[in-house]
Amino acid sequence: MEVQLKIVGIVQILLAIIHLFFPRKFDWKNELHKLSLLNQQMMQVHTFFIALTVFLMGILNLSSAELLISTELGKRICLGMGIFWLFRLGIQFFGYSSLLWRGKRVETSIHILFIFTWIYFTYVNFNVFFKAL
Repeated sequence: MEVQLKIVGIVQILLAIIHLFFPRKFDWKNELHKLSLLNQQMMQVHTFFIALTVFLMGILNLSSAELLISTELGKRICLGMGIFWLFRLGIQFFGYSSLLWRGKRVETSIHILFIFTWIYFTYVNFNVFFKAL
């Protein structure tokens, strides 16, 4: 499981780094301009903190996998991260309209990739916690 947690950590760090490219990729300069200043800044601030959270979870998994597995606190942290990723998996199905990806080859591939990524993250974290019971 230690190797699995480290793999999750590496992928989480990469996901956090990808957030740096969101403003350009999604044309936030023009798209967010349509929103009020408050909504623009909330979008930017929340994206930053999501990226920071995912980055820090990645660092934790990468640097402390053995402690996450071998300590009660570590196992509880894994439970919390598992719940986080389980909710993210749910959002993949219920938070985004299928109009965004259905019938579009690249977008459908990314949608499916994210589904499997969130399942993997959830499985690894829950496995650490529930294996201890």
